[in-house]
Amino acid sequence: MDIETQRRNPQAPQKVWVAGHSGMLGSALVRRLTREAVNVITVERQEVDLEDQSAVLGWLRATKPSEIYVAAAKVGGIVANRDLPAEFIYRNLMIATNIINAARETDVDKLVHVASSAIYPRNAPQPIVEDALMTGPIDSEHLPYAVAKIAGITMCQAYRRQYGCNFISAAPTNIYGPGDDFDLTSGHVVPAIIRKVHEAKLADAPQITVWGTGKPMREFLHVDDVADALVFLMKTYSDEEHVNVGCGEEISILDLTRMVCETVEYEGKIVQDISKPDGMARKLMNSAKLQSLGWAPKIGIREGIKQTYDWYRGTLQ
Repeated sequence: MDIETQRRNPQAPQKVWVAGHSGMLGSALVRRLTREAVNVITVERQEVDLEDQSAVLGWLRATKPSEIYVAAAKVGGIVANRDLPAEFIYRNLMIATNIINAARETDVDKLVHVASSAIYPRNAPQPIVEDALMTGPIDSEHLPYAVAKIAGITMCQAYRRQYGCNFISAAPTNIYGPGDDFDLTSGHVVPAIIRKVHEAKLADAPQITVWGTGKPMREFLHVDDVADALVFLMKTYSDEEHVNVGCGEEISILDLTRMVCETVEYEGKIVQDISKPDGMARKLMNSAKLQSLGWAPKIGIREGIKQTYDWYRGTLQ
């Protein structure tokens, strides 16, 4: 580690800001941090607009957190990324830029910037290692979002080099779990499939349709595992290179759909709409670096799907 975290007052609980606390990952971080001897602070969007530089700086000067998790982001599935490219690049750039710079100006001890697996080249060798970053073209469907996340990583590195800031970045694989977006248009694949299968069961529909061939392989990590990994990195990691956060296991979209059908107890037919895009054939993260530091996930995909489905049903009551 080239920079050690300097805490302001070892006798008092650390004040930790979770930016984006109302989102899926942010709320998981708040849950996880209840097990730590810290004082978690949050702020609502109507109080502080994270896209407003002066508002963010003013709030940080007033609250003076020791640590920050940058979990705030504009996120969405393939359709949302395709239809709202300007929103994805602008909002994510502004959030990262404002928080990282204000953290430096207010002498925050440590900051974890949350990136994404979307940062990697479309044809990166699998499993994808950290140094594959910027070695080739990025998937065009997620380019604006990915560019913003790469900018956040680069900014943390630049502030570390120029100012000695203890700012790090983590790149999680596909996240799912309680608090996810279950909108069929804007949501990611796991919540979209869960909702689609659930509604098909209620309607006694004979079949459901999935996009593409169902052959693409994807890695999924429960949001509570991601939050745990980020807290672990906040405690243990201090270096320039970002860290992949994954489980090292992959599943095809078709097998994922079958697993959801089993969980929901839906017995209808699964039909593939091959007129829709598949996306990348495979995307698996190499998380050996994180594992070598001593962290491993705890929630398997089947257990995680059940937890997520139970949470979703609870929101409908």
